[in-house]
Amino acid sequence: MAGEPQADCLFCKIVSGDVPATVVRETATTVAFQDINPQAPSHVLVIPRAHYPDAASLAEAEPETAADVLREAGAVAAQEKVAGNGYRMVFNTGAGAGQTVFHAHAHVLGGRGLNWPPG
Repeated sequence: MAGEPQADCLFCKIVSGDVPATVVRETATTVAFQDINPQAPSHVLVIPRAHYPDAASLAEAEPETAADVLREAGAVAAQEKVAGNGYRMVFNTGAGAGQTVFHAHAHVLGGRGLNWPPG
């Protein structure tokens, strides 16, 4: 069921503490942790504690939590000291867009030039 932890979801396991992660921030509704395959000097994932397969389904079901993810992404950028020079916030939605873990999450990337269009 949407919103409920999924036994086969890596990010749900990080939220529950069953899988370790380098957590950089936590709130009542979100967890932010270092990406294990960073694509920039600063690469942090911000996820909702509730399980939704992608950002669109999260926004539809829990718009307040979707806003929390966005707010925390900004706080992560400030904490990582990349906000001043610019950072990228990315939500991959679907396998064709590169989503590999089907739990809504924002990538916060910074600390190097980020060209446009992205690769």
